[in-house]
Amino acid sequence: EGAKLRAPMAIAVIAGLVTSTLMTLLVIPTMYELIDRIRGKSA
Repeated sequence: EGAKLRAPMAIAVIAGLVTSTLMTLLVIPTMYELIDRIRGKSA
């Protein structure tokens, strides 16, 4: 019974970890690069 109750929470935790890892490795560095390019062109 305990496993049935914990399964949705485990899915949410795993999805959160995967999402935050992808954000940290891909999205945030890309955003920094784009902002740097925009500021470099306007200066």
